[in-house]
Amino acid sequence: MLRFTIIIPCYNAETTLARTLESLRFQTQPDWEALIVDDGSTDSTRAVAERFAAEDCRFRLLPNPGKGPASARNVALNAARGDLIAFCDADDLWEADKLQRMLEVFADPTVDAAFARVAFFDEAGSRTLSTVPAEAISVQMLLGENPVCTMSNLVVRRDVFRATGGFDCALVHNEDLEWLIRLCACGFRLIGVQHTLVHYRTSPTGLSSDLDKMRAGREAALATALRFGFRPDARAEAIHLRYLARRALRTGAPVREALLLACSGIGTSPAGFFSDLRRGGLTLAGALAAPLLPRALRQALFSH
Repeated sequence: MLRFTIIIPCYNAETTLARTLESLRFQTQPDWEALIVDDGSTDSTRAVAERFAAEDCRFRLLPNPGKGPASARNVALNAARGDLIAFCDADDLWEADKLQRMLEVFADPTVDAAFARVAFFDEAGSRTLSTVPAEAISVQMLLGENPVCTMSNLVVRRDVFRATGGFDCALVHNEDLEWLIRLCACGFRLIGVQHTLVHYRTSPTGLSSDLDKMRAGREAALATALRFGFRPDARAEAIHLRYLARRALRTGAPVREALLLACSGIGTSPAGFFSDLRRGGLTLAGALAAPLLPRALRQALFSH
């Protein structure tokens, strides 16, 4: 039985896809297939994918014309042959030992899904690392800030992914959060490992930069949590407001918005906002200094 199926949604990714696929080809664990799901690209994304498929039979190109990343990832529900499903976006990179590390993690039969530490990078290189909680992920934790950070960081057992029903295709933002809430609320065990295995390409114009749509996606995630009997407490709400304040600084939103979000987070729960003292302090300082900082500098400081 094949060990891994890697799902790669892509849309107009001609400038990044080849480097992403190279990082997969260099995996020290060779027992995988990669399904490149083209979402109706109008550039040379398809040609890049076809080249890799011609050179290595483990790559397969599948169409998903204009249906969105959630639908593209749901290809795994029927097309995946691997025991373990790993997701990778078309502009992110993996360390060569990612799959081998994950194979070792999943030797524990109690693990249903797993992720690792993420290094955030832009053209200047990797700069900061995500934080991986020591304990298994809970719904309440997800209602504050998503420690998985990106779907490129997640591996899940195929039968578990099928049991959850996959992603909600009606969502464009926070569809990963909504699915993770369902995963944990259904009693599946999601853990983090203390290794940096994924490099996440940051961009001030990416999908995660649209604050209004992010809020709408979070409302859908909260509605899912409520169906399972979970509500965000004050601490979780403050952590989420801190996250939005950082996003506002990153995206060049009106400078007043970041300060309003930061103040709202502190007012909701000071302990929550400053639960990560460094992150909370820097966010507040950035929000206060935003009117004095050039937009490019704000984006560089908070692009993770």
